[in-house]
Amino acid sequence: MVPLSFKNISERLKNMELPEIDIVIGIGTGGVVPASIVAFQLGCELQVITLNFRDIKNNPQHESPIIVSKPEGLDLSGKKVLLVDDVSVSGKTLNEAKKHLKGGEIKTLTMKGKADYVLFPEIKDCVIWPWK
Repeated sequence: MVPLSFKNISERLKNMELPEIDIVIGIGTGGVVPASIVAFQLGCELQVITLNFRDIKNNPQHESPIIVSKPEGLDLSGKKVLLVDDVSVSGKTLNEAKKHLKGGEIKTLTMKGKADYVLFPEIKDCVIWPWK
C-alpha cells in the first residue's frame, strides 16, 4: 500500500500541465475529493456525477457502471471539461460518464490508472488516500 498525503497530491497537481478548463466534474463517490482539489487549484466550477460499478471491496457488481445521479440542466456547450476520478482500472466508469455529459470537450484525469492525465502514473499498488 502506498500512502499519499494532500500535500503529495497538491504538489503533483501544481506541476502537471493541464489544458485550460472551464468546469471540473467529479465521479462520485471516489472522485469527489480529488475533483474538489483539482477544481480548487484550477479555480473552476465543480459538479458531480455519481455512478455505481464496484462494491466497497472493489469488485464489479454490475456488468457496466450505472448512473445514480447527474447534474440537472448542466449545459456543457463549448466548455472544456475535466472529468475526475480517483482510480480508473478498465476505463468503464469514465467512458459511461462521458456518454451522459454531452456538448463539451471532455478530458479525463485520475490519481492513478488510465486517463488522459494521470497524477501518479508510476503507482501500480493500492493507495492509502488521505481522505479515507
